[in-house]
Amino acid sequence: MQLLNTLYLTTPDSYVHLENQTIRVEVAHETRLRVPLHHLAAVVCFGHVAVSLPLMHRLADEGIALVLLDGNGRFKARLEGAVSGNVLLRQAQHRLASDDSFALRVARNMIAGKVRNCRQVLLRGAREAKVADDAQPLARGADNLAAALRALPQAADFDTLRGQEGEAARQYFAALTHLVRNSAREAFRMNGRSRRPPRDRINALLSFLYSLLMNDCRSAIEAAGLDPQIGFLHAVRPGRAALALDLMEEFRFSADRLALTLVNRAQLNPGDFDEREGGAVLLAGEARKTVLVAYQQRKQESVAHPLLSEPIPFGLLPHLQARLLARTLRGDTADYLPYLMR
Repeated sequence: MQLLNTLYLTTPDSYVHLENQTIRVEVAHETRLRVPLHHLAAVVCFGHVAVSLPLMHRLADEGIALVLLDGNGRFKARLEGAVSGNVLLRQAQHRLASDDSFALRVARNMIAGKVRNCRQVLLRGAREAKVADDAQPLARGADNLAAALRALPQAADFDTLRGQEGEAARQYFAALTHLVRNSAREAFRMNGRSRRPPRDRINALLSFLYSLLMNDCRSAIEAAGLDPQIGFLHAVRPGRAALALDLMEEFRFSADRLALTLVNRAQLNPGDFDEREGGAVLLAGEARKTVLVAYQQRKQESVAHPLLSEPIPFGLLPHLQARLLARTLRGDTADYLPYLMR
């Protein structure tokens, strides 16, 4: 699959090699794809994909990055030749992260994407609710998030923006309990967002899913050649992948929806969580496997993107958004456009 001059190879046991001026992709000795080298800026391999040594040398000569991720999307390595534009991209990222006006615009758009996507979750829940006691608070929560969206353009500094985002998140999580099926609501009741440690089962599940999402966003940023430590919304701290935290904001809704699906379909039960001394609640070992399988399946689901003419796997969306951000940093686009769910 080719996105924004990047070839993504996701089929296990693919073999990729050089054929004249073309990359040839084979699966079980059958040719699946040919892509001219001059069309590409990067090749990203997920999991067990074999790459021929001559192709590696040619990619290095042509200045085409080769990125290796494991089957779960974790970043493993990046191969580049002596001449690379990544240093210029990272210089632009570092410079623009210090430009308060630019950084605020990027951060505001990321938060707008997050709030709008969360609102869509509540709106869908309100439409599908079977009783007014659930539909009304969900609709009210969606209205509150609509008001938050209207207020975002007036945020003139980061403190104001973060305050607006925090209030929108509080309104969202207050309504989220009404999306849990009635028979499971007592066991999976959510009293706001809690972390470090999570204080209830839903928060424990969300924390686990957010950690998976964070890893995917960091891998996408590394694959795009960006510095994961330098963000626009989250403050820079030692050991903190601030840009990965920024990027995952617009995708948090996907983790929320998956958590609700796992609970509402009884794929997870109260016994799948451990309650520790001090009030911490953690996802048990075997239940983690259930969540991991569901998470990987969700990443394979096809979704539409407004900038593409064909559907793509959901798991590639962070990669696409990371490359859109890179284009904004290079000055190819005026503003960063967040992903908006339909």
